[in-house]
Amino acid sequence: MCDICGCGEPGSYKIRKAGLDDPVEGGFEHSHPHGYDQGHIHDHNHSHHHPYSDDHDHNHSHNEDIIPGEMATGKRIINLGKDILEKNNLMAERNRGFFEAKEVFCINMVSSPGSGKTTLLEKTIVKLKDKFPVYVIEGDQQSMLDADRIAKLGIPVVQINTGLGCHLDANMVNKALKSFEIKSHSLLFIENVGNLVCPALFDLGETSRVLVMSVTEGDDKPVKYSAMFRSSHLCLINKTDLLPYVDFQMDSAVNNAAVMNPSLEFFKISAKTGEGMDLWFAWIIHNVSKINP
Repeated sequence: MCDICGCGEPGSYKIRKAGLDDPVEGGFEHSHPHGYDQGHIHDHNHSHHHPYSDDHDHNHSHNEDIIPGEMATGKRIINLGKDILEKNNLMAERNRGFFEAKEVFCINMVSSPGSGKTTLLEKTIVKLKDKFPVYVIEGDQQSMLDADRIAKLGIPVVQINTGLGCHLDANMVNKALKSFEIKSHSLLFIENVGNLVCPALFDLGETSRVLVMSVTEGDDKPVKYSAMFRSSHLCLINKTDLLPYVDFQMDSAVNNAAVMNPSLEFFKISAKTGEGMDLWFAWIIHNVSKINP
């Protein structure tokens, strides 16, 4: 059991291209060590500068615990609070440097399962693929289903299957990037594994983190999964076409999230009907233009 994200025993991840039966890259490198004492506090914060900021500040705070040793020896163990995500964060900085050098705007899309990320991504690609090069990294525990859907749009896509892993990490993304020949002045989407807990802790080197929640999930999500809301730049509240049929209080959801992250921006959208999607498209175009003047 992983002491940090709570995922299961290490399995193997595979990086696969749509249309290929064999993986491009295999093997497991789990970026967070096991057996570390749980006297560790991780605070993943981003500073936000609006409108449409893509600046990140990653602050990690750690406490120091003194753990009593055996009474007979009088020894004690001092937990120095070493950042156990250090390896991931170093690789994330390498990814970020690559994106900056190539002038790539990278969006890490996070959500719980079933929020509509892939449908949203399909509609977004159709709208923007003629404006600049678009690339996609898909993250799921198993299958090529989402990558195959994206590949039908004529977009370069790589699938990362994490096996038992509940999130993508920076090393997986770094290896997936090598499957592309990414052009300068482009847009990269990373569709993370559906999970509102573990991906919040793992910086991938992205330019912006976009959280997708749907009205079918309940307006209490920001309270239950505060770390994800604190670490995101933009929140897309999807499936607004279903509002008449579900018990979802929009004001409550937005207010709860704003308490967790006062700088968080919100767009209320329906990927199915197109409601609010123009704001989402404009947000992307604006941010891409900032790094590609």
